[in-house]
Amino acid sequence: MTATPPDPGSIRPNGIQPDSIRANSIRANSIRAGEITASPPEQTDAGVYFIGRVHTPWATRRDCPRRGDPDHGPLCSIEIEPRWRDALTGIEAHPRIQVLYWMHEARRDLAVQVPASSGKPMGTFALRSPARPNPIASSVVTLIRRTGETLIVRGMDCLDGTPLIDLKPERGAIEGPRTQRDRDPS
Repeated sequence: MTATPPDPGSIRPNGIQPDSIRANSIRANSIRAGEITASPPEQTDAGVYFIGRVHTPWATRRDCPRRGDPDHGPLCSIEIEPRWRDALTGIEAHPRIQVLYWMHEARRDLAVQVPASSGKPMGTFALRSPARPNPIASSVVTLIRRTGETLIVRGMDCLDGTPLIDLKPERGAIEGPRTQRDRDPS
């Protein structure tokens, strides 16, 4: 464990480089008293396909809301790469969608963080901070409409241009009530 943050470009998975680490990014290279970093593994264990990009009104992390508002938040767009267009078939039947995305400007080396709100050290896995070993975020959004490969939604909370990992109907939306068989794996 070390108290010196690594270069942000050196902590991305193989083949994935940050779009840019903006000078005005929140805590791009800073560390608070009490925080502890961990060195990431030299190799990744798996690959991820970015299936599109999320477009929002926010150009900096400082501008992003802490949590998106699926009822009253601004309209945002999710652009799916054309090769995945068929994967959107039927998505219009789901008023709420879970969006999984890659927080491409987040630190990946903090094991213990000191949130500004509490000032107390907490393990990364005990927080909803964007700084984590695998900066995957999830938002449940309201689907307003689909036009081709573009979804117009409310409820995002990420930077404009954020890489998209996956889309799913909101949990429970199509499964219906759980049965005993769902609960008992035998």
